[in-house]
Order: sequence, then structure tokens, then C-alpha cells
Amino acid sequence: MSTDESSLGRCPDCGESIPQAWLLVEYEKDDGTEGLWAECPVCEDVVAPE
Repeated sequence: MSTDESSLGRCPDCGESIPQAWLLVEYEKDDGTEGLWAECPVCEDVVAPE
């Protein structure tokens, strides 16, 4: 098993990196771009990673 997890981005609340494994929802926005919702493993909030 690989320990190298890809990051979804950073939490806008606490700034910590959010690993791929914490992804909750992936969706397409009205403008055609991809949106994500993930749980931050540090502050435990559901956020849109930046």
C-alpha cells in the first residue's frame, strides 16, 4: 500500500493539506468546472479545498 497520498488542496479554514481519501463529493458546476467538498482531517469541517 502506498503512503504517498495526493492532496485535494488546502483547507480554507485552517490551511492544512486535505488528502484524497477525505473527499466527500465531486460535482460539476454550472460553468463546467469541477467542484469538490471534503472533510478536513484537522479541523473536521466540510470545506471546498483551495
